[in-house]
Amino acid sequence: MAARIFYIDDSGAESTGYVVYGWAEVDIAQWSKALRRWLDFRKRLYTDAGIPADYELHATQFIPGRGEPSGNRAWDRRKKNRAQVAQNALATIAAMPGTFAGAVYRHTPKRGRAYHGERAAVYEALLADLDARLGATGDHGVIVMDGDGSDPTYQREHRKLKLATRHIVEDPWFLGSNTSQPVQAADLLAYTAYQAVQRHEGKRFMWDWWARLLPAADPPRKI
Repeated sequence: MAARIFYIDDSGAESTGYVVYGWAEVDIAQWSKALRRWLDFRKRLYTDAGIPADYELHATQFIPGRGEPSGNRAWDRRKKNRAQVAQNALATIAAMPGTFAGAVYRHTPKRGRAYHGERAAVYEALLADLDARLGATGDHGVIVMDGDGSDPTYQREHRKLKLATRHIVEDPWFLGSNTSQPVQAADLLAYTAYQAVQRHEGKRFMWDWWARLLPAADPPRKI
């Protein structure tokens, strides 16, 4: 028996109709080694580019070129620099001991409240999937999500699981990505998976990142 932490974040947009969840799954027995690998990446990033370890690498802000993460305007204005950092981060995730990347998605024509209902349905399907997989191996897992817990959707879906047989422990735990390095990794995975399935022409440079930089991960799966 083993225990696993699933760091999960969402991506997608109502305007495109995509709902995406990406995650970094970490064997708790390897958690410290996995985090050490990520922190070493952040240390190198500070040495090479001047981006502090406590600077939030928020994919939707960082990759398109928003903000001044390094304090060096010449560096910050070059999107190729940012793209290289993001690719290095994905390669780091792939190399983190006991860590696996995953993503699921759904495309829907629904908008407004119906779109948000679809997001809940995708999370419900993902949760059932993870719970069944853990049950098949006798393992248990905890889910850590980006956010402050103000959206009751996720708690509600957890409480639908049958207590007698569930292997996902507790309600989801929430951490803001600005305070959690593993949640920032999950944010990058979710955003990268979104670009892999949406294939927006303006993000063509990201289309192959998931397949190329996360070779041990399955492709983002329709659910």
